[in-house]
Amino acid sequence: MKPGKLNILITGSNGLLGQAVSKMFLRETDHDLLITSAEEYSYLYDKCEYRTLDITSKDDVKRTASEFSPNVIINCAAFTNVDACETEREASWKINVDGVKNLIIAARMNGARIIHFSTDYVFDGRNGPYSEDAVPNPISFYGREKLASENALKTSDIEHAIIRTLVIYGTGKNVKPNFALWLVDKLSNNELVNVVTDQISNTTMVEDLAVGTMRIVERGCTGIYNIAGPDVISRYMFAHNLCEVFGYDKGLVRPITTELLNQPAPRPMRSGLTTFKAEAELGFKPMDSMEGLRFLKFQLGH
Repeated sequence: MKPGKLNILITGSNGLLGQAVSKMFLRETDHDLLITSAEEYSYLYDKCEYRTLDITSKDDVKRTASEFSPNVIINCAAFTNVDACETEREASWKINVDGVKNLIIAARMNGARIIHFSTDYVFDGRNGPYSEDAVPNPISFYGREKLASENALKTSDIEHAIIRTLVIYGTGKNVKPNFALWLVDKLSNNELVNVVTDQISNTTMVEDLAVGTMRIVERGCTGIYNIAGPDVISRYMFAHNLCEVFGYDKGLVRPITTELLNQPAPRPMRSGLTTFKAEAELGFKPMDSMEGLRFLKFQLGH
């Protein structure tokens, strides 16, 4: 490697976050990347080296780490379906917790640093927004899994940074529908949507998350960082902001409360993350919801 040049291993590279992080490092740095995902294909296969990697397989992770010798491992792989985590506990734990433990082993083999993504679901949502040093109290199985993954890193001897974020939106190739894309799909076809008024938090444009990740890597930061948009709003207000930006009929957005959805997993209702530390130490200010939605509109060509 050239002086200052890193070998960076990215897991979960086919997802929304994984694509954004991979593209950010490809565009803005000259580090050597190995992008990986559980699938046999990659959306960035022509840009850098790609390998299939199942982070739940200790042998697979160790073999990949031995061959590539990463200096940094960025873990974008996760089981993020909050409701499915309640019913598919063994499968989601293998990815969200055991997978992280496998990456810790790989990092130890190479003296690598881990960048790991966590969530506001480690909190109960009673008195957000939360700072990096707030005491976690998860109320869902997904939240307990993410807290367990944080604790696995904290109790390891591995240098690491944990990025807490929430309500990530944006676009990519064949990504799962996120809240914003779901709204665009429905509202562009003049379909009514029910949106909750009582879930309150920040929202996060995925490109901002990728910028913050890159700066954490480049600056050698360790510890916990909250990265999210600056405005703390309800899902209903976010939907109204999207209507304003995209020119959709706000009358299509119907207000409801969370209890009417009968979701298997409890949600942190009054949540959110404070971002003062990230803005001060990483030197950038993430987009608020209106700015992020205007950027999404540009990306979608609307």
